[in-house]
Amino acid sequence: MGILLILLVLALVCTSWRVLNWAWLRPKRLERLLRQQGLSGSSYKSLSGDLKESTKMMMDMVSRPIGLHNDILPRVFPFEHQLVNTNGKDSFLWPGTSPRVFLMHPEQLKEVFSKIDDFQKLSSSPLVKLLVTGVVNYDGDKWATHRKIMNPAFHVEKLKLMLPAFQSTCKEMVTWWEKLMGTQECLELDVWTDLQSLTRDVISRTAFGSSYKDGRRIFDLQIEQTDLVIKSIQKVYIPGWRFLPTKTNRRMKTIYNEVQSLIRGMIDEREKAMKTGKAARDDLLGLMLESNMREIQENQGNNNRKAGMSIQDIIEECRLFYLAGQETTSSLLAWVMVLLSIHPQWQDRAREEVLQVFGREQLPDFNGLNHLKIVTMILYEVLRLYPPVPMIGRMVHKAMKLGTLTIPAGTEVALPILFIHHDKELWGEDAKEFKPERFSEGISKATRNQVSFFPFGWGPRICLGQNFALIEVKMAMAMILQRFIFELSPSYAHSPISTISLQPQHGVQVTLRRY
Repeated sequence: MGILLILLVLALVCTSWRVLNWAWLRPKRLERLLRQQGLSGSSYKSLSGDLKESTKMMMDMVSRPIGLHNDILPRVFPFEHQLVNTNGKDSFLWPGTSPRVFLMHPEQLKEVFSKIDDFQKLSSSPLVKLLVTGVVNYDGDKWATHRKIMNPAFHVEKLKLMLPAFQSTCKEMVTWWEKLMGTQECLELDVWTDLQSLTRDVISRTAFGSSYKDGRRIFDLQIEQTDLVIKSIQKVYIPGWRFLPTKTNRRMKTIYNEVQSLIRGMIDEREKAMKTGKAARDDLLGLMLESNMREIQENQGNNNRKAGMSIQDIIEECRLFYLAGQETTSSLLAWVMVLLSIHPQWQDRAREEVLQVFGREQLPDFNGLNHLKIVTMILYEVLRLYPPVPMIGRMVHKAMKLGTLTIPAGTEVALPILFIHHDKELWGEDAKEFKPERFSEGISKATRNQVSFFPFGWGPRICLGQNFALIEVKMAMAMILQRFIFELSPSYAHSPISTISLQPQHGVQVTLRRY
């Protein structure tokens, strides 16, 4: 009995020490190490870190719109903006019990993007994994395998085969707008809803060979899941909380299972067709299944049981297609229409170029899209000012040197894309102004060969789908410009907000006129 009591006391002491170390001693030690190197930031106070204050500031900012020419940083990232303004670029904050260090110098960014094994993806919380996982979340061998298998689907020659899907989907949208307009001189419309439908339809057709209607259930479920996950992660993370049968937890699990089942059905149907000798379709799913089969066959006899992707892996990549493939593209399209409405002279220049290349009736083709220099300059500038993913993070698992700075193990690093894209030291005094001409000689010239423009990431992990997204957006804008002149409606409220991507909180109300 005495020995059991001693063991119980020892276990209690050991557990208490671990909790104390996790909740207080370790965070304070990391804070001390960062301050010793000249970094400034908020002081660690509790398990929730700065979460309560940052959430309060965010709720306050999103409750009201801003002016069209106002700085968007204080609205999108109010706490982080205040932090950098107060402490400078070399600063840190506390999203929990681990510090998050801001990295805003191009030489630091280049090193982080290049050393992918040392600066790994942040571990997604179990809640986020209910929403999406896949190649964007993996590291090491699993990331390399998935990237290798998926690469062929995004080669330029394969993307050319998807162009008819881009054309037909965009044509349906502009034809719908013309029908709504009827004989009216103009039409007031919230284009945000239609742009989301457009990009979802494109993903459904190019990824799975189906129309948006066939994939609508999956999209609706993913949208609901996104809202539930965002609300959940804004609260203090409590280990094990997700296992409690709360109404929200039950709903998130139900959605996850239904999406899994729907996608599994698509994959099973496609695999059966391939096994009967039918060629894989030239959509993303078909190309991925074909590439995966080839990878498995090439590794037969190598005792490599992990060759290729499992069915579950493929399901996760499909979920990623559905979410990331439409979220970022619809956001980019929305901000292009907003900024071209604010700057009609650039809208006129873009339209003139489109008409010069395609005329009024010709469907845009691949070669023609590549000749749209002014449109490309505009897209780059919109991506600079309104990057679809405004911040990305990495985790340091062992102490890492970045120039004179040593990042201690257990520290998060944030690469604040929005801050860097708006940095006057990197882009000049006009950094916050819309000036597409800065990209007239390409990205390298605009950035002076520095890592200061990376809307799709940079280095080995650069987004697989960036060419897909840019072709889709060019196609959509070319067809809109062929038919319409647009300006912002008086009812438009400028309200950028960061959810899964940088989105217009209250939609994009425009007035369309036939050209």
